[in-house]
Amino acid sequence: MPLLSIVVPVHNEAAYIADFLPAMTNEIVDATGSPQELIVVENGSTDGTAQLANDLCENLRTLGWKAEVISLPFPDYGAAMRAGFEQSHGDWVVNFDIDYFSGPFVAGLIATSADIVIASKRAPESEDHRSLLRRTGTFGFNVLLKFLVGSTVTDTHGIKAFRRTVIDSMLDTVQSNKDLFDTELVIRSERAGFSIAEVPIIVEERRAARTPFVKRIPRTLKGLVQLRASFERERRNTRSR
Repeated sequence: MPLLSIVVPVHNEAAYIADFLPAMTNEIVDATGSPQELIVVENGSTDGTAQLANDLCENLRTLGWKAEVISLPFPDYGAAMRAGFEQSHGDWVVNFDIDYFSGPFVAGLIATSADIVIASKRAPESEDHRSLLRRTGTFGFNVLLKFLVGSTVTDTHGIKAFRRTVIDSMLDTVQSNKDLFDTELVIRSERAGFSIAEVPIIVEERRAARTPFVKRIPRTLKGLVQLRASFERERRNTRSR
């Protein structure tokens, strides 16, 4: 089994991390047969998350995991993901959230020939048990992706895995942080010709959503418009050379 680097951004997760992180790592060992690399990226927490994460990773190291905690001084999901990707060493780099992970997903990486694997909530065989509002939001976001930047991917948020070659060649091209870091990484990789496989996933909310969906809409729309403008500038610059 290729070495997996599991990158998990966390912010103010003291109430959940002691339960969810062991559940995640146990599921990964069951799926792969061995401990892997875990990078927990604590960003701007004020509730003791960092200390809890360090204690849990210290215990995981005794079980054979290569586990570490990175701390950022400010809350930023995209910056946390970037920092974790930069520190990763695995042949595959997998993005999980503390409450959204899947052993079968990582087990499936063994057989794939794709460069990027996305657990798409909109794949035909997926089961999405989230609220109607959140399902509608996912649909609307991906309509915007197709319309504004021409992406054929049906889901860029959530569980994803990238081969090392993708991380090494594409990470420095990504300009977005916050909510759109992973979206831009997927789209730039798609445009660069890397192959993408979308696989079904069962989505069960283990807790209520942390960020109100409606509050993210203006920020997301602005980010997508800026991303389209960035692609247009790059296209013009390429043609003028």
